[in-house]
Amino acid sequence: MTASEEKPSEEDGTEGGLPGAPPRVLYIGGGTKSGSTLLDLMLGQVPSFFSVGELRQIWQRGLVENSRCGCKERFFDCPFWKAVGGEAFGGWGNVNVQEVLALRNSLDTVSSLRELKADSSDPRVDGGIERYVGILDPLLRAIGHVSGARVIVDSSKTPSHALLLRKVPGMDLRLVHLVRDSRGVVFSWRRSTRGKARRRKLRSLRTRLGMSAAASMRWLSYNARIPSLGALGVPYHLVRYEDLVREPRANLQRILDHAGSPAEGFSLPFLRDGGVFLGPNHTVYGNRLRFSSGELALRVDDEWLQKMPGISRLWVTAMTFPLLRKYGYALRPRKAPAIPAPDTAAR
Repeated sequence: MTASEEKPSEEDGTEGGLPGAPPRVLYIGGGTKSGSTLLDLMLGQVPSFFSVGELRQIWQRGLVENSRCGCKERFFDCPFWKAVGGEAFGGWGNVNVQEVLALRNSLDTVSSLRELKADSSDPRVDGGIERYVGILDPLLRAIGHVSGARVIVDSSKTPSHALLLRKVPGMDLRLVHLVRDSRGVVFSWRRSTRGKARRRKLRSLRTRLGMSAAASMRWLSYNARIPSLGALGVPYHLVRYEDLVREPRANLQRILDHAGSPAEGFSLPFLRDGGVFLGPNHTVYGNRLRFSSGELALRVDDEWLQKMPGISRLWVTAMTFPLLRKYGYALRPRKAPAIPAPDTAAR
């Protein structure tokens, strides 16, 4: 959807990010390498939904690095983000980047979760939260207003960023917890470093197991903490990456219902037999998939079933089995026929 499409009518009042209220945020939480960019882009094809990618990265990737937007323009050259900066702050030049980064780096962390969940009594913490939320508020309103969207899709994934969004006045936050088999996630992590590894000597078994352990702990940390937002009153919906790719229509319809946009109002024409048609987007950060447009084949990336070393598979299974069982994954899945799959779950 382009920035000029799906503008809300005057009868919509303050919905859609017009001045006075932020738009609804559909937040994709979970671990990395779980297909969040794919889900983000798919939801961005729905009328009145707008995909922004990992919004928490806008300060570093956008304002500091001037990285490429999903439309392939540099951040400061992108007409959409230029309009957002002008409406939210009178121009990106009026944002104190160092202050904003310091606030994000101190608040958007695992160590800040306790303070973000509770009413803090520390004036320094409260003041920082109030200041950062006061920056997120006009940013979200401007994104909603410029895009004309009623729902912003944010795939930042971390529980801390979701808790910060929750504190924006008038925020209607809906959470989609996207989870992927831990063994597939760890295999994707190792596969993503394959090119670098080729330029180095072979790693020792201890080093390789260390990488698997670190990725496993990361998977556990994210997927154990995200559901706690439901206990705080944030509407929660769980979807598995594997189910999403195998049955995209049914799962997207359930997500739309969860987002407060009944699925029967959308025909989802961008879904094709075995694939999805992606239009241009303005995602501020995510994996390389966000630069794609046109027809994309949907096939579960389960290469790990064929190529993951047995000892690594046992190691990861042993470390993550409580949550594997909780989310319905078999501890000893059967190997499927070796069919190459696109890396749609790289983040």
